[in-house]
Amino acid sequence: MNFSILDIAVFVAYCALVIGVGLWVSRRKEGESETSEDYFLANKSLTWWAIGSSLVASNISAEQFIGMSGSGYALGLAIASYEWMAALTLLVVAKFFLPIFLEKGIYTMPHFLEVRYDKRVRTSMAIFWFLLYVFVNLTSVLYLGSLALNKIMGVDLFYAVIGLAIFSGVYSIYGGLKAVAWTDVIQVVFLIGGGLVTTYLALDAVSAGEGMWEGLRLLVEKAPERFSMIIEKGEILIDEGNGKYKDAYMDLPSISVLLGGMWIANLSYWGCNQYITQRALAAKNIDEAQKGLAFAGYLKMILPLIVVIPGIAAFVLKADISKADEAYPWLLNNFVGTGLKGLSFAALIAAVVSSLSSMVNSASTIFTMDLYKPLLFPESSEKQLVKIGRMVSIIVLVVSTIIAPSLTSLNQAFQFIQEFTGLISPGIVVLFLFGLFWKKSTANAALLVAVLSIPLSFLLKFLLPEMPFIDRMGLVFLILSVLLIVVSLIESKGKDHPRAIDLSFKLFHTTWVFNGLAFGIMLLLVLLYGWFW
Repeated sequence: MNFSILDIAVFVAYCALVIGVGLWVSRRKEGESETSEDYFLANKSLTWWAIGSSLVASNISAEQFIGMSGSGYALGLAIASYEWMAALTLLVVAKFFLPIFLEKGIYTMPHFLEVRYDKRVRTSMAIFWFLLYVFVNLTSVLYLGSLALNKIMGVDLFYAVIGLAIFSGVYSIYGGLKAVAWTDVIQVVFLIGGGLVTTYLALDAVSAGEGMWEGLRLLVEKAPERFSMIIEKGEILIDEGNGKYKDAYMDLPSISVLLGGMWIANLSYWGCNQYITQRALAAKNIDEAQKGLAFAGYLKMILPLIVVIPGIAAFVLKADISKADEAYPWLLNNFVGTGLKGLSFAALIAAVVSSLSSMVNSASTIFTMDLYKPLLFPESSEKQLVKIGRMVSIIVLVVSTIIAPSLTSLNQAFQFIQEFTGLISPGIVVLFLFGLFWKKSTANAALLVAVLSIPLSFLLKFLLPEMPFIDRMGLVFLILSVLLIVVSLIESKGKDHPRAIDLSFKLFHTTWVFNGLAFGIMLLLVLLYGWFW
């Protein structure tokens, strides 16, 4: 991509704005000390619009722009179920999960597991989550972002990884969650605005200059199979190269995207995932947190227009690419004109950098608050905790930077991430659902579930290779649920666990504003799935 002076100016202005705001909100008065709550939970000061913006900016990364557009190219609009079902999941989390988390005053998701079960469960899951962030999430986001830089600007893959890591670390390591959350408000404006520009130009190209809506109509006309939200077996075959084809049903198995295993993936990600829930934990109060999640739900509803439709457009335009994940960079190279390239590229980089900053901050939070302080130095001062948090942030960025270039063999990185994290998602959801809502769940049963989730997932992957991974997640969830119930009943002998959550109707009361927002999202979902069934 050849950048004009205007494009370069737009992109440089974006970078300067993000870094400047990140450092500005992190400033402290002379003599004012910084606490762990300041650094890891933004001093519990986030408003609904900051929470919603930060949630979406943290969630949308190159994984979506590059990976989901690649899946849109390969199998169509059905991949948008990850976005639209997430909007519904956010409502469930806001209504039933957040009130308990905030009432308990927890810092992290592993912290909740100790509050409900015991320290063993907290430690085992903290170790897993920390490793997952470093070796799967951070590395994949860095790889996909560097792939974009490589395909669009010709930057060497390794140097692109280094550049993205430095950019995300400049302000987030110093400022903590406050810097991450408030810069995410800027990032989400760029990623949505710039993303819509790319979508418009791609659709305009499909219609040969007749505009966006005509382009959308032609997409449906020329590739009707790419606009089915429910994919049946054998309906779409994905070309994996070398004469090999994969049934799209293996990625999105029919009705399971609505009633089956995708709920496991979504509840794990949106309700039990540190780098997502950390924003809600930093809210001023429960009302702000719930409105923030509802706001994020509406943003998720429009995201397929930005991250999926361009991939389908590349398919209809017969993109000259070797693998699906090259669809979005191909569009930027071929259809985004001078003056807009800087904005579109800023949108892509905003998505990458905001996710990197969030993941680094959350990995640092888990290590510091769930491993370092309780296991190694329980008497650590607030100053020492913040110092360790910054050091860990630097280390995880360096490690993920070294590993990221090794992911070059992936064809659909988005599906790789979903399947890999799906190995543990069923166990996580069992731990939280039963911990939150079943008073007889015991610590030993929870620990057994935590230990068996990955081995059981691998075993079923080996025994049932023809089962889609979403269905396999659902099956693992059912098996682990039965296991936890049986072990808990044997241990508890019918008595409630002493650390059980005390539930009441008052705890789950929501305002008319949230209820109205929730109804709107549910109505939109019914209309969309009814239209594209």
